[in-house]
Amino acid sequence: MDDEPHIGLLLRPHLERLGYRVSLARTLAEARAALSDRALRLDAMLLDLHLPDGSGLDLLRELRGGAATRALPVMVLTAEAAEHVLGEAEDLGATLLTKPFSPTKLTARIAGMLGDAPPPPPPPAGGPGKAV
Repeated sequence: MDDEPHIGLLLRPHLERLGYRVSLARTLAEARAALSDRALRLDAMLLDLHLPDGSGLDLLRELRGGAATRALPVMVLTAEAAEHVLGEAEDLGATLLTKPFSPTKLTARIAGMLGDAPPPPPPPAGGPGKAV
């Protein structure tokens, strides 16, 4: 979940090409709605700390306080520099990735967080690739 539309627009196709299902939320309210939707089973959450309707850190605290979401893997994507805020996110069990970051670094971190095999490297420029 990130309030910056370009982040979702760039990352969604990248993650979907790697086989991940992606659901976007740009506000705390949208994230809470997604979390309460029983048809949408989340395996992990990417979370920004600065959202238009509140703090992602508040949502992280809520997740850790709920029996159903206590163990949900969460990666905090943030430009936040305050050590006490980042420290609290880590204390709550979140993985941190500071902005700016590369899609390659993000997907490697997601794979590690979910216990997946690392994504395959992209084909060399100009080299043969898979037909789609």
